[in-house]
Amino acid sequence: MTAIDDLAKLGTSTWLDDLSRERITSGNLEEIKASKSIVGVTTNPAIFAKAMSTGNAYDAQLDELRGAGSLADAAVYAMSIKDVQDACDLFLPTYEATNGEDGRVSIEVDPRFAADEAKTVAQAAELWKQVDRPNVMIKIPATDESLPAITASLAAGISVNVTLIFSVERYREVIAAYKAGIRQAADNGHDVSSIYSVASFFVSRMDTEVDNRLDAIGSQEALALRGKAGVANARLAYQVFLDEFADMSALPAGANKQRPLWASTGVKNPEYPADMYVVELAGPDTVNTMPEATIDAVLDANNVHGDTLTGTAPAAQQVFDQLEAVGINLADVVSVLEREGVEKFVDAWQELLDSMEATLK
Repeated sequence: MTAIDDLAKLGTSTWLDDLSRERITSGNLEEIKASKSIVGVTTNPAIFAKAMSTGNAYDAQLDELRGAGSLADAAVYAMSIKDVQDACDLFLPTYEATNGEDGRVSIEVDPRFAADEAKTVAQAAELWKQVDRPNVMIKIPATDESLPAITASLAAGISVNVTLIFSVERYREVIAAYKAGIRQAADNGHDVSSIYSVASFFVSRMDTEVDNRLDAIGSQEALALRGKAGVANARLAYQVFLDEFADMSALPAGANKQRPLWASTGVKNPEYPADMYVVELAGPDTVNTMPEATIDAVLDANNVHGDTLTGTAPAAQQVFDQLEAVGINLADVVSVLEREGVEKFVDAWQELLDSMEATLK
């Protein structure tokens, strides 16, 4: 038994937040799946940008795409889809063993569409069709404009990973979008038991932004709150999950809970324990997607100490009250994080497209 197995016993599934052709073809992904009890994979534009800009694992497919006259956008997605298909095939036994809950591999819609509902819906459907694997999840950001796209995609029978969630208020809207989508899916004749969704809450970025503001305030009370906002925010979200999915009778028979997924769980501040966003967010019906370095830190520290989510909302709310009291405008924090979250993915994607355009010439 390892710490990752301990997490699984508590109800937290561990997914790897990384994917590359090299991981797949070298056997590395299969090896860490077996040796580190990984039960899923998430990707994002930054991950694919890094993967495709290093090494030569994509050279053969690039030659084919160049010969076919592919444009940069099409080439990037062709390579991304191939990686996701292969990863889906690798995790298919996990998907089957968990009745679809795990064994999932996520691929994200173009981040440049974050403010365009119609384009997001269209590309989500196209990616679902192109990957053509039952265990794929299509990632859609939780922006104002994309909330209806989440509902529409679920209504079409597509499993969705809702990403870039930073606030409890937004999370409530995401849950509402999920429930509406599942009801529409049932009305459309889909088997809702086969539709799964996760809601990806970004953790470490909250601490980075709040800590910078606490440092600027500089008082003893403010500095004592450093490193507490991210976990508190996630714990408040978990209580919302418990409340919203305690009674499933209002949803179609067979519908699944939309599990909270803790993302951005690699610590940004080296002063904090490397496993902090894992062991402090362990509990039933959750997913934690981690870079491999964080997975290794969890295994090395072996510090899983039980359910650290259930019953923690009152203390988490106290942290938020204290943050507000010392002058932290949490609404502004969330606004900045959502805007920057989309911008970072757009920048990474555009950089990849520019590089791909030059490569294809």
